[in-house]
Amino acid sequence: MSICNNNENVSGSFRDPSGFLFRQDGVLLRQVNLRYKKHYDCLMQSGLYDTLVKDHLLIPHEDVVLKDHPAEHVYKIIKPELIPFISYPYEWSFSQLKHAALLTLEIQQRSMAHGMSLKDSSAYNIQFKQGKPILIDTLSFECYQEGEPWVAYRQFCQHFLAPLALMSFTDVRLNQLFRIYIDGVPLDLASKLLPISTFLNFSFLIHIHLHAKSQQRFAGKSVKVRKNSVSRNALLGIIDNLKGAVQSLTWKPKGTEWAEYYEDTNYSSEALEHKKTVVADFLDKTRPASVWDLGANVGMFSRVASEKNIPVVAFDVDPAAVEKHYCDCVRRDESRILPLVLDVTNPSPGIGWLNKERVPLYNRGPAEVCLGLALIHHLAISNNVPFRGIAEFFSVLCRILVIEFVPKHDSQVQRLLATREDIFDDYTQQAFEREFGKYFTIREAVPIKTSERTLYLMNVR
Repeated sequence: MSICNNNENVSGSFRDPSGFLFRQDGVLLRQVNLRYKKHYDCLMQSGLYDTLVKDHLLIPHEDVVLKDHPAEHVYKIIKPELIPFISYPYEWSFSQLKHAALLTLEIQQRSMAHGMSLKDSSAYNIQFKQGKPILIDTLSFECYQEGEPWVAYRQFCQHFLAPLALMSFTDVRLNQLFRIYIDGVPLDLASKLLPISTFLNFSFLIHIHLHAKSQQRFAGKSVKVRKNSVSRNALLGIIDNLKGAVQSLTWKPKGTEWAEYYEDTNYSSEALEHKKTVVADFLDKTRPASVWDLGANVGMFSRVASEKNIPVVAFDVDPAAVEKHYCDCVRRDESRILPLVLDVTNPSPGIGWLNKERVPLYNRGPAEVCLGLALIHHLAISNNVPFRGIAEFFSVLCRILVIEFVPKHDSQVQRLLATREDIFDDYTQQAFEREFGKYFTIREAVPIKTSERTLYLMNVR
């Protein structure tokens, strides 16, 4: 394949001396540097690449030839298969992070069987494709040398084992530490936050608590670097122990307000079925290539889109709801829905070097259609966001909006107002239509049967 013209480097891949990602004429490519030649050839010739791609554990690529591309330091240019939506560990549910961890360990075990090893084990190298985790960094491998320790061990503990242990034993919301610590949770912090009982578990004692003590002991000291020899069998034993530790971690979603939403709703069965019918009709009329479902809960309306073969990214603020949704997708082998944790009022920002290594939510769109169902009252009343601000937010995220207006006398709105003063004089359907009309053209407004709610179909102006 031959490509030419303008280059644009991808900001999140500048740290790797083995190569980097860039775009040329909008096509995503990866440069493999000369210094990585030995390891790349080993990956391709050992059979490891073929077996990982065949089993959908590694993203496939093809070689390309570029015209007028600087030849300095270049060994190869490859074109990786695209991931439809890039997500990050702070947006994953417990089981998503757990499955990503187990995938990383599975790849390390297979790599060693082919004479290779992972030189890094960043959670950011894992993405979700067709409902399953997959490694996207072709340059993560190096030739294995007998006696060498696993250089990615510390990173695995910081990116996977420590955050999973914190989510399991302490609080599931601690995966948000990824937004502060871009290279994983510091082990000394994890050790302080984990309960004393984890000191009695051999795996967590060794891989987190004593590992943290070792880091603190040598931090800032000038010491002669000496690598301890680790036999192949010993290294495989470490990987196997890490695998057992990850598999032992569990978290059961229960008891949160939104995870049980559909068990405590004011929709009649007729209203709920009519709402599904209207949403399906709007999707038939718009025929989108992608849908973002904001406030998706456990995915009832994400499935309406999925059943039409539309890929869906389903966001919700409640980690319990997202965990239930993801586990249900796994159980049903649902490949079109990606459930993610997201606070719409504080969406994922750009973080890392120059705030560009991890892309903010609004730069990962726009989606063709956004669903904002049973959401407007939470934004306007629970979070005091005016209608105009909500309309502006959606106008950035999508081209077409399906949104539900919930009137003030609705029981769910009254529930929100029960613990606060009603200062929301402008919370009316007329004001809603006026403010959204500044950013959208309203195509249809359909009252939901046996309800006073209304579903709107709108196009961005």
